[in-house]
Amino acid sequence: MSRYDRWNAILELLAQGGRLSVEEAAQALDVSTATIRRDFDQLAQQQMLMRTRGGAVAQSVSYDLPLRYKTARHADEKHRIAAAAAELVTPGAVVGLNGGTTTSELARTLATVATLESGFTIVTNALNIASELTVRQHVKIVVTGGVARQQSYELIGPLASGVLEQVTLDVAFLGVDGLDVELGASAHHEGEASVNNLLISRAAQVVVVADSSKVGKRAFSRICPIAQIDTLVTDAQLSDEAAGRLTDAGVKVIRT
Repeated sequence: MSRYDRWNAILELLAQGGRLSVEEAAQALDVSTATIRRDFDQLAQQQMLMRTRGGAVAQSVSYDLPLRYKTARHADEKHRIAAAAAELVTPGAVVGLNGGTTTSELARTLATVATLESGFTIVTNALNIASELTVRQHVKIVVTGGVARQQSYELIGPLASGVLEQVTLDVAFLGVDGLDVELGASAHHEGEASVNNLLISRAAQVVVVADSSKVGKRAFSRICPIAQIDTLVTDAQLSDEAAGRLTDAGVKVIRT
């Protein structure tokens, strides 16, 4: 297990229990206590957790991890979700993408779809998506303005509105931190939520791409009510009950 994989696992355990001892982490990850102590110290330096005597406790930031620490979560589900979502895009379409691990996987998938080789456009506030796809000659990249947020590589703030108010999107794919029938879609950060709301307001169709762990959850800041979402593309682990509630609210549910 690599260091980043260990850190992912440690933060996952902390998110579940709120507190973790050195011995518990060492046993769960099958590594030495010395290794765990070093990991705890390094994560504490990055303010990802708080060290305690003999262990660590979660900090609020642990629930809004930098994108580089999230990539291993539900990886198989994200691949399937991206493949299914890509089928909703037609050649020549103008596609909106916000930041996140699922939308990043979707961007990579779109760039390799044979039927889209004639060209399409991506409008995004995610620097990592723009950087990765710029080399694809058949993909036109439009990037919003704004201030870069380290956790998600998303551009946020009023400078983003200058571009988004001038474009029209055929479909916007929205990565979320929570999707609840009563609250709608939500994000951990209010700046991301604001830009994401503007992004989807420019789209003829709004598609949430999220693994089932996000459904029924609420994050700090609301992006949009459920009525603004046309489709959810998620994984097969979503329960029939949860899918039924979304369908009753007018959301088409695609389980992969």
